[in-house]
Amino acid sequence: MPSEFFNTSEVLEAILETIDEGIHVIDPKGQTIFYNGVAANHDGMKRSEVLGKPLLEAFPSLNHKSSTLLRVIKSEKPIYNYSQSYVNAHGRIIETLNTTLPIYVDGFMIGAIEIAKDYSSLKQLSERLADLESSLKTIKSPERKKPANGGLYSFTEILTNDSEFKGLISQGKKAARSSSSVLVYGESGVGKELFVQSIHQDSSRGKEPFIAQNCAALPESLLESLLFGTAKGSYTGAVERQGLFELANGGTLFLDELQSMPIDLQAKLLRVLEDGFIRRIGGTKSVQVDVRIMAAMNIDPKKAVSENRLRPDLFYRLNVLSYELPPLRERIDDIELLSEHFISIFNSKLGLSIKGMDEKTKVFFRKYHWPGNVRELKHTIEFMMNHTENDVLSLEDLPQFLKKPTPSEKILPLREAMIEMETKLITEALLQTKGNVFQASKLLQIPRQTLQYKIKKHI
Repeated sequence: MPSEFFNTSEVLEAILETIDEGIHVIDPKGQTIFYNGVAANHDGMKRSEVLGKPLLEAFPSLNHKSSTLLRVIKSEKPIYNYSQSYVNAHGRIIETLNTTLPIYVDGFMIGAIEIAKDYSSLKQLSERLADLESSLKTIKSPERKKPANGGLYSFTEILTNDSEFKGLISQGKKAARSSSSVLVYGESGVGKELFVQSIHQDSSRGKEPFIAQNCAALPESLLESLLFGTAKGSYTGAVERQGLFELANGGTLFLDELQSMPIDLQAKLLRVLEDGFIRRIGGTKSVQVDVRIMAAMNIDPKKAVSENRLRPDLFYRLNVLSYELPPLRERIDDIELLSEHFISIFNSKLGLSIKGMDEKTKVFFRKYHWPGNVRELKHTIEFMMNHTENDVLSLEDLPQFLKKPTPSEKILPLREAMIEMETKLITEALLQTKGNVFQASKLLQIPRQTLQYKIKKHI
């Protein structure tokens, strides 16, 4: 059908209907003017029960203080990642995680929009994760094996010819003799978790649990309940549940991307570091835990402090044993060593017999910037080995975004060049995050839905 048959409002409504999150829009008087199918499904309502009606009539359990939409209409200020629990018109308890924003046109507020996630599903996911961690802890093993067999890494498995990195390994071995907290920082893909696992393995806690949690993976309320556990009745349907601190008792709790942990939650982490006691969400009893905290960040901690992403007191508490891992581009001698190692690994996994790389490829690898560091190198080798037709890897086997145009090639039209660059950046982000679209969207600083659309369109 020709585009002139569509008007802007129809296109906008069609777009909002395709988004996989609940969208609810009200006017300044609190009347619903848009309500997509996902929102209706989350709320357990029919769209006809909400559209065109005052918000408090459709959701009688809410009021002007408990409704995030009405609060934004009154304050004209956004509310981000707010967990809301209410009863719908049919008596069903609804739990959502909302971001609510005022809508302005020509400087005047014309309403508010709420983007809602199904909080119940997220909560169940975090609880299943906690249950899984608990079940894993009950599996007794006298000796941890190599990563291929489900265990953890050790210092003997960190390959390097770099003198600076060898010095860091030596310092890490000394840190293993201590019980102090550890802070490791460096770019994504340099091997921070591998390093802290090795410290744990070398320590007296080596046969006790090592539990890792990415602080950027969950909203604040879920992260808090996952870390500290929950008491029965702390929220609707809550049961007594151990958190990761209790599950890691006697061992190590590794907190990745610490700068993504909300500031208020960082204060609670600091208290645990100071006195060794935790309290479950909604509980009254404090429990003592013996847990070594190791944390990692992909930015300089001092920068995180200056940007108010890391509490200064928490930084000073963690900075007793801190290590900055160098990026791969500063470890030139390790590039060929690691490439040979990954070729050996994928020969075994893929049933191949690749002998190595030709000289031009080795030179290219040494000159390339490797923004994704060791992780990017590993995925690049895996790609090349899956696509090569020869027994030696060459430049022809590189992923398309790594291939440099030759001087004889024509200059691309600007639109094509922009699409090519966009595809390259998206591919690099997906390589760095192991295909995690949410984490890749954060790296690229674009909405997840936008990234999903671009992946379908270009990749």
